[in-house]
Amino acid sequence: MIFDQSPAGLATLFADIGHQIAAHDGADGALAALAEISVQRVPGAERASVTRGRKGSFETVAATDPAALRADHIQYELGTGPCVDAILQQTVFRTGDLGTDPRWPEFGRRAAEVDVHSMLSFRLFLEDDDLIAGLNLYATAREAFDDDAQIIGTLLATHGALAVSAAAARELAAHLQRALTTNREIGVAMGVLMNQHKITRTQAFDLLRVASQHTNRKLADIAVEVGDAGTLDLPRQASTGRGRPASSPHRRDSS
Repeated sequence: MIFDQSPAGLATLFADIGHQIAAHDGADGALAALAEISVQRVPGAERASVTRGRKGSFETVAATDPAALRADHIQYELGTGPCVDAILQQTVFRTGDLGTDPRWPEFGRRAAEVDVHSMLSFRLFLEDDDLIAGLNLYATAREAFDDDAQIIGTLLATHGALAVSAAAARELAAHLQRALTTNREIGVAMGVLMNQHKITRTQAFDLLRVASQHTNRKLADIAVEVGDAGTLDLPRQASTGRGRPASSPHRRDSS
């Protein structure tokens, strides 16, 4: 496959890939789209997957084929292979014949069991420093990936990382907005209780937690009701525990 490798040609392809990925919602949707588009766009690619890891633990979050998923898991089990090494070494790995590649002898032997003989793996550089990820392309044929495939794969990995980071940022912003709204509601409820019962902030928050536990409802939902109604229903107690018990009006002196 021959394509325009001029700056204008690469920019056009980059933008086209971006539009395809952006059509999917959320980080998970962007990752699934990245895998699918990689099979469509990269010459020689028959299967694709996206690996995500944190602190040495890896998982496949998108795969176009069960064989790709299986090949990923073999590398996770061995702790090595183009997929894992591309992520850990922050580079690109291309192998034409896994069966004879001295870098991964055991993986090459086991990859043949799932009919994988060529691989092209890229590190995805994400904004989250704690999160690592990679794009993996698989082929049943030997010498399946050429220089063009690597160039297109690089564009995919670059745009995929940007799209995933943007999607994750949008999700985080949405979570933060919900958290701000929740905190505001809780603050209003605490103010109502502090004014009504002449108690401290800590005591007001504790009352909300007691009501939440007693009714098995979210504290935020309780807070909204307090803000709207101006009152808080608390569990009734037999006594307050303050001071000594009141004397019974019918109690007689034994003397």
